[in-house]
Amino acid sequence: MISKTLRPLLAACLGLSTAPVLAKPIPVESFAKLPNISSVSMSTDGKQLVAIVAAPGSNNQDTAVATWDVDNLSKGPVVTPSGDRMKFIAANAMKADRILVAARQEWSGHLAGCGEGNLRGSTDTFVFKNYLTDGAHKEFDEAFAGSTRGINVSDAVQRCLELAGSANLVSNLPLDPSKVIISRVDTGSFQSDYYLYDLKNDRAELLFKGNRSETPGLFHPRDGHVVTRNETEAMGNDVFELRVLILDPATGEFSIHDKLTTLLHERYSVNVVGIDDETGKLYVLTDQFSDLVQAWMYDPKTREFDAEPLVAHPRFSIAGLGFGTQPSNFNQLVSFAVDGLEMEVTYVDGDLRSIHEGLKQAFPGKTVRIIDYNDGLSRVLFSTGNAQTPTAYHLVEDRQKVTNLGNSRPWINPEDIGEQRWVTYTARDGMEIPGILDLPAGWSKEDGPLPTLIHPHGGPWSRDRGGWDGSGWVPLLTSRGYAVLRPQYRGSSGLGRKLWLAGDKQWGLAMQDDKDDGAQWLVDQGIADPERLAIFGYSYGGFASVAAVVRPNSPYQCAIAGGPVANLAKLGNTWSENRLQRILQGRTVTGMDPMANADKANIPLLMFTGDRDVRTPDWHATDFEKAVRDKIDVTFVSIPDMPHSMPWYYSHFDQTLNLIVDFLEDDCGPGGL
Repeated sequence: MISKTLRPLLAACLGLSTAPVLAKPIPVESFAKLPNISSVSMSTDGKQLVAIVAAPGSNNQDTAVATWDVDNLSKGPVVTPSGDRMKFIAANAMKADRILVAARQEWSGHLAGCGEGNLRGSTDTFVFKNYLTDGAHKEFDEAFAGSTRGINVSDAVQRCLELAGSANLVSNLPLDPSKVIISRVDTGSFQSDYYLYDLKNDRAELLFKGNRSETPGLFHPRDGHVVTRNETEAMGNDVFELRVLILDPATGEFSIHDKLTTLLHERYSVNVVGIDDETGKLYVLTDQFSDLVQAWMYDPKTREFDAEPLVAHPRFSIAGLGFGTQPSNFNQLVSFAVDGLEMEVTYVDGDLRSIHEGLKQAFPGKTVRIIDYNDGLSRVLFSTGNAQTPTAYHLVEDRQKVTNLGNSRPWINPEDIGEQRWVTYTARDGMEIPGILDLPAGWSKEDGPLPTLIHPHGGPWSRDRGGWDGSGWVPLLTSRGYAVLRPQYRGSSGLGRKLWLAGDKQWGLAMQDDKDDGAQWLVDQGIADPERLAIFGYSYGGFASVAAVVRPNSPYQCAIAGGPVANLAKLGNTWSENRLQRILQGRTVTGMDPMANADKANIPLLMFTGDRDVRTPDWHATDFEKAVRDKIDVTFVSIPDMPHSMPWYYSHFDQTLNLIVDFLEDDCGPGGL
C-alpha cells in the first residue's frame, strides 16, 4: 500500500501523471448528512405543505416529518421526529387535512416463505408502514389498513403482509374532497384489491378485485371508476399476450383491443395514461411505432390510433403527460416530459407555461420543476437545482412573492462541482452508446488527462439522469479531481427499445464491452489517463465491477462493487417468485459468470453490501471474495443495518463513502488512482 501523501513524490520519481488540484475536495460528511429538506408536497387546496426534514438536534443524522400552514408560514412548521426504530422516509400532503407518511424499521426473523429474499434464506430485512396524520400530528394511524387480519390467517402470513406493506395510495382523485383510491393486499389470495377510500370516515368501497392474470389500468380521474384493465393470457410454451381491455360506457362491458395487444417477450411499451373528456380518446405512451416511446391518441370507438403521434421527440422518449388537477383545468393536457439528460417538462397550458418561464428567468441556469399548485395558481410549489446545486424548494404566491422553504444541502458550494455533459460514443460493434460525463470544476484539456471512473448504473433495466446526484457518489468523486462517465450501456431502458433489447444475455459480454469502450473513448478524447482508470458500480453496476475483475486485458487499475451480483448461475435459480418476471427478465440474465471465471481475477477489488440487503445478499460478495483472495488484493465490508435501496441512514453513507475514497486513494493499484 502506498500512502496518498507519498503519491506526488512517487509520481515525480517514476514519471507518473498526476491530476491538477482544481477544487477543494468536498468532505464526506457533506454527502453523508441527511438532507435538510426532501419529499416536499402541497395539499390540493394549497393550504398545507409537508416534507421530510432533518430532525432537530440530530446533526442531520435522523429524519422528522414537518407540516406548514401556508396561511401562517412565519409560524414555522409542526415537526415530529422519527421514533427510535421506525424512521420516516417520505411524506405526501393530501386533502381533508390528511397527510400520508411512509416509514420503515429493521426487522429480523424467519421470512416464512414470503417477501423479497425468502428464497435466499435471508432473515434481516425491514418492515414498511404507511401512516395517516393531520396537520397538528395528533396521532399517527396505520394508513388504509382496514381489517388486515383475515380468517384463519397465521402469524407468519400476517407478518408477511406487514413486511411487504399491505396498503398503498394509488390516486389522490383531486376533485373529490375526501376520497382517494388505494390498493390493499387480500390475506387470502395475496393479490391487490383496489378501493375507493374515504379519508374522513375510513370507509372503503371495492373498485377492482385483483387476480393473478388481471390488474387495473387507468382509473378515471373524476370518480375513480376503472377505464382500462390489463390482462395476461398464456398462449403456450411460455408465450404470453399482454392485453388492454377498455370499458364501453354504453354497455358497461370490457373488450380486448388488438392494437393495444402485445407479446410479453417482445417487450413493447403500451401504457394508457389518460382519457380525453370531450372525445373519449385515450392517451397512450407506446414504442410500437418508433424505437422511442411516443404519445399517441387512441380512439376506442374506431379502434384506431390517430394518423400522427400527439407528442414525439427525435432523440429521447416521452416519459409522461401532465393533466390538470384543479377545477379550472381538470383533466386537460397541460404538459409533457421528455426523458433527456434530465426530465425536461414543457407546458402547453398557457398559464402554467407563463409561470414556468418566469421562474426559469428568476433562477437562471437551474432546472425548475413545478410540484403542486392550487386552483387559480395563486400558490405554486416548485423546486430548483442542477448538477452543481442540490435541490431547493420554494413557494410562489400570487405570481410575485417567492418564499424559500429550504435547500436540501446548503453547505455544498456549487463552485466545487464541475461540468456535466450528455455524450455519445461508438462501441466496438458500431452501436451508439449514450452516457453522462461529469468533470472536475475548472478542468480543461490543457491541464492534462484525468484519473477516471466508469460508473455503470444498477438495474440493468434502468438509466441515469443528469442533475444533482442524490447518492452523492458523482460529486464526491469529481470534487476530488476524478472524471466520471456513466455509460448508458446496452440493456439500459428508457433510451430506445433497440438499446434495451441489445443487452439480453450479454451480462459481462457486450454489455461489459460498452463500459470498456467508454473508457477508451475518454482516453482518445484526451480526458482520461489510460494508466489511471477504475470502475465503480452498485447492484447491477456492482456486477459490472466484479465482471471487470476477471476479464482479460482489463483497462482498469481497480474495481469497486457495491451490493454486487457475482454468481449468475445461483442468481438464475433464485431470480423471482413471479413466473412472468422470470420469463420477462430472468431469461435475459445470462452471459459471462464471474464466479465461474474467478481464476482469471487480475485487479484489486473492494466490495461492500448491507447486512439487510435481501436483493443482492452478501453471499454473492463473500463467495467471490473466497474464490479470488489468493489471486488479487480483495476487501469485503458488510455495512450494519443497510438495505439495498436508498434512502440510507447517515451511518451507511458515512461508511460507504469513506470506503470508496480511501480505497481509490490508497489501494487502487500502485499508488492509488
